[in-house]
Amino acid sequence: MNMLTLSLLLNILVLIPICFLMLTNNVRMVKTLGEFNPARGILLAMYATILFGSIYLLIFPDIKFAIALLLVQIVYKLLTPFTVKTLKHPFVISNLFIAIVHIVTIQTLS
Repeated sequence: MNMLTLSLLLNILVLIPICFLMLTNNVRMVKTLGEFNPARGILLAMYATILFGSIYLLIFPDIKFAIALLLVQIVYKLLTPFTVKTLKHPFVISNLFIAIVHIVTIQTLS
């Protein structure tokens, strides 16, 4: 398995349950992200976009589009410790881990 496939599968495997839990307003999501509000709705839209983009790119690979998707994710994931103002939040921790994987992927594609 190449790194691009790994990054796209990682996106899919992480985002399917997160999107489902957000859509169903699961108690874990409420505990982690708070009650549903417009900001959570926007976050869900972003996550769904990344999920659908990752699925699309697995079916119809395009290196340029994949790099664009991963770069956007890297930037927002690396910004989350600053915007959330902690390194202890579970989403911040997972974002940093996934950003590292995506950075390695982009380096292998270059």
